[in-house]
Amino acid sequence: MINIIQWSTKIIERWFVSAENRIFKIHLFYMALKIVDHGSPEYQKMVRLREDVLRRPLGLTLEEDELDTERPHVHIGAFEEDILLGCCMLVRENDETVRLRQMSVMDNIQGKGVGRALMNFAENIARDQGYKQLIMHARKHAIGFYEKMGYQVTSTEFTEVSIPHVVMEKPLN
Repeated sequence: MINIIQWSTKIIERWFVSAENRIFKIHLFYMALKIVDHGSPEYQKMVRLREDVLRRPLGLTLEEDELDTERPHVHIGAFEEDILLGCCMLVRENDETVRLRQMSVMDNIQGKGVGRALMNFAENIARDQGYKQLIMHARKHAIGFYEKMGYQVTSTEFTEVSIPHVVMEKPLN
């Protein structure tokens, strides 16, 4: 697979004082979003980030056999130069539906737009590949983020990897 950079944004950290003497901090950095080859050094960075953000807090690890099954999936990374800021994966469910998995953003930059950029990029890739719907098993604490992105809860709560999840869906018009 060819690494494709299709979208980027500029975010740089600056402090400033408003007219009301309030201090604000703006986070700005250059972020490139791209498709990452399975097994590449960038993919290994994705595995480490997923371990740090998603698995280790639950006392879990990613096993080699699980990683081997990821070969056919679309791996997406958000990078600032060589630093991986966030990542996710698209997994084919059927001809019309793709599933988002393993959405991860570095803890210290969550809430700064990286997740939103990853979601928009993933949705565009899914549309380009002809999918009509994106689904996911969303962690309960992330439901609000995905609802802001236009996703709807379509299941009752269930437990996956020892924590509450729901199925969320969005048509890709």
